[in-house]
Amino acid sequence: MSLRLLHGRRLVRLLVHVVLAVLLIGGWELAAARGWIDPFYVSRPSAIGGRVREWFASGTIWPHLRVTATEALLALVLGLVLGLAAGFLCGRSRTVSALAGPYLKVLNSLPRVVLAPLFLIWFGLGIWSKVAFGVTLVFFVVFFNVYQGVRDVDPVLVEHVRMLGAGQAALLRHVYLPSALTWVFSSLHAGVGFALVGAVVGEYLGASEGVGYLISQAEGVLDTTGVFAGMAVLGALVMVIDLVTRGAERRLLRWKPSR
Repeated sequence: MSLRLLHGRRLVRLLVHVVLAVLLIGGWELAAARGWIDPFYVSRPSAIGGRVREWFASGTIWPHLRVTATEALLALVLGLVLGLAAGFLCGRSRTVSALAGPYLKVLNSLPRVVLAPLFLIWFGLGIWSKVAFGVTLVFFVVFFNVYQGVRDVDPVLVEHVRMLGAGQAALLRHVYLPSALTWVFSSLHAGVGFALVGAVVGEYLGASEGVGYLISQAEGVLDTTGVFAGMAVLGALVMVIDLVTRGAERRLLRWKPSR
């Protein structure tokens, strides 16, 4: 595929996204203005945008945004490291996989929300209870993707590389890690959202700052504009983190052909 054609497709895709967003937001605003929907329940885009501008202009949002972003990034990094290590270990060793598999499946089946109160008791109302909750969400996404990526390595390829004199370190670097990287970045796109969900839900249950705390406070006084404004800020934060992740993916997976 030529570079010009690839850029053309991306431009068309971006244009379609912009048109859809304009139609959705414009239709929402029109429906609220005409009284087709009640702004008390769903607010209106102009009011939401005004609240977001007010937060940023006054600086109100920055401390809360910093706390939530810190919690989400820590949960993402820790969940990634732990999931990567566990996925490689279980993927490379059938014995470890057989021993740890049932316990991991049981832990993965537990509803994460029931763990949040325990983390608040164990780690307090600070950031670490939110980080711990986020790690439980990110870990299993990364773990199962890395495990599958390691197990999907062609055994014939492994044997050929061994015949060329490669040791375990060379196999890990040149065979298993490149195979797993594709799965890692695939899981990271979902992991970003899960890390942010962990931070916000933790703040919602018990915190004194953070975007989740702002949303909880707005909900407490039936301020739907504040709730939607907090959701808009979180959506923008997810997009920023996802763009950084995609940039790292393009840099580390340059050997893969563009599609």
